[in-house]
Amino acid sequence: MKRLRVAVYPGDGIGPEVTAQAVRVLRAVEERQKQWSLELVEFPWGFDYYRQTGRVVAEDYLDVLRPFDAILLGALGWPAELPDHVTLAPLVTLRQRFDQYACVRPAKLYPGLKSVLVDKGPAEIDLVVLRENSEGEYVDNGGRVRRGTPDEYAVQTAVHTRRGIERILRFGFDMARSRRRRLTMVTKSNAQRHAYVLWDDVLAELAPRFPDVESDKQHADAAAMNLVRRPESFDVIVASNLFGDILTDLAGAIAGGLGLAPSTNTNPQRTFPSMFEPVHGSAPDIAGRGIANPIAAVLSAAMMLDWLGLADAAAAIRRAVETTLAAGHKTPDLGGKLSTAEMGDRIIEGLA
Repeated sequence: MKRLRVAVYPGDGIGPEVTAQAVRVLRAVEERQKQWSLELVEFPWGFDYYRQTGRVVAEDYLDVLRPFDAILLGALGWPAELPDHVTLAPLVTLRQRFDQYACVRPAKLYPGLKSVLVDKGPAEIDLVVLRENSEGEYVDNGGRVRRGTPDEYAVQTAVHTRRGIERILRFGFDMARSRRRRLTMVTKSNAQRHAYVLWDDVLAELAPRFPDVESDKQHADAAAMNLVRRPESFDVIVASNLFGDILTDLAGAIAGGLGLAPSTNTNPQRTFPSMFEPVHGSAPDIAGRGIANPIAAVLSAAMMLDWLGLADAAAAIRRAVETTLAAGHKTPDLGGKLSTAEMGDRIIEGLA
């Protein structure tokens, strides 16, 4: 029997609520299949941990997490009490130190749901955004000078490397080959003539090596517009850290809402554990009310099983989610009345 160790980091706000349902679904499919087992180890890090210790995570958290096969993350942040750049710092560090350079964020509209785009249905909204996750605008490179004075200024410098750009594009081309063989790279080389011209140059060099994949580039503002105008024209989108972050929220919104949007922070070489998390945030305004949609967390768990070599189990979870939504079972964000736990119940009932 295959045995795997997973670190569970529920985090803040609705994170523990949706993670609990993802764990329930994992346990249910584990029990049904009886061919593998998960050792789930939960860590109490986040805002509450900060209030007790003055730290968001344990000092040695990287060493603690490194031996695990994967990390399942809920959500982080409590901005009314602690600035996001403090709460989210361990998350950014994890992505960079564990070289989780491929952030994979699918956006798929499921049957039974409506998009905010009234003339678009499931056939038109099925894409993946790949966000370069290790460098770009999220490198802590800069500072503030003359703080608190009228002459204060801030300098923040993005870092884009040929190696980083090339490897995320290769990852994207390989993914496009397994889908509809179309790749769009998001750039802004009309304004950023050093960093994004480098992105353009690398795409021009790589594209001929993947003649079976149609590729193009779009400026970030045009890509945002076209996601709304004609989402069916996109298959795999490759973007920098900042542009990918922004575009995935938009893609999630047109695919039914962020409560449905899963993601991975992938270390393709498997030299470190990859991390799986819903795209949505911690939503402190609804925390504790039992109304958060757990589907993004459940689908993130399915992506984790895929990565761990349990494709049949992952497919079973996705089928259960699709069956549940098609039957009209919805949480309040989708126009329904189910609680977080009730949605978990329906998904478990739908497991084959």
